[in-house]
Amino acid sequence: MSAGEIIGVGLGPGDPELMSVRADRLVRAARHIAYFRKAGRPGRARRIVEGMLRPDVVEIAMEYPVTTEIRLDDPAYNDCLSGFYTRITQQLAGLSRQGQDVVVLCEGDPFFYGSFMHIYTRLKDVTPISVVPAITGMSAAWTATGIPITWGDDVMSVLLGTMPVADLTRHMEQADALVVMKVGRNLAKVRQAITQSGKLDRAWLIECASMDQQRVVPLAQAGDGAVPYFSIVIVHGNGRRP
Repeated sequence: MSAGEIIGVGLGPGDPELMSVRADRLVRAARHIAYFRKAGRPGRARRIVEGMLRPDVVEIAMEYPVTTEIRLDDPAYNDCLSGFYTRITQQLAGLSRQGQDVVVLCEGDPFFYGSFMHIYTRLKDVTPISVVPAITGMSAAWTATGIPITWGDDVMSVLLGTMPVADLTRHMEQADALVVMKVGRNLAKVRQAITQSGKLDRAWLIECASMDQQRVVPLAQAGDGAVPYFSIVIVHGNGRRP
């Protein structure tokens, strides 16, 4: 029996119409579908493909053992997730050995801050595995502002809201255009860093880009409360142009 293939399929930023033709075809044909989610939640990746799955699909919900309950810099966080990825990798490898293909649903692009990367690195030398790339959430976010993100020789930096303020500020000062991901509970810290870098007047907050709940607002007017996890802060470049 030949081994089945594990396929990480990028679903794009959230709007099913922004999925690639290949992703759509694979999702609709899949006998086994796996997706990440927080315990007790349906999972955003699963919601994106609602109504697309075949009637006899076998769903594999891969539930994170921890999300925000432990600090990122706590060694227990990595230990907990490492064990989780090892377990689900073994489960997927077992299906592959049985000759079963498995489509793993991935929000955004699988190789861009995606959980699938941790499956891929564990399985790439063990079983057939491939990746279907996708439109990233940040691309949908800057498109939602109606302003090009980079011009000419602009340098763009992608940062994470989980970084310390000093590190955020340093990178922001050096870049022409900015994308800050994983804003969520870190909004106040991100605003502080952007203010210190002198770019607040050019900054935008985009919540749930391309989805029904999309909201686009200047960062200076966004308030101080927590925002959805799928929120991105954008600062557009203003470089050379003809």
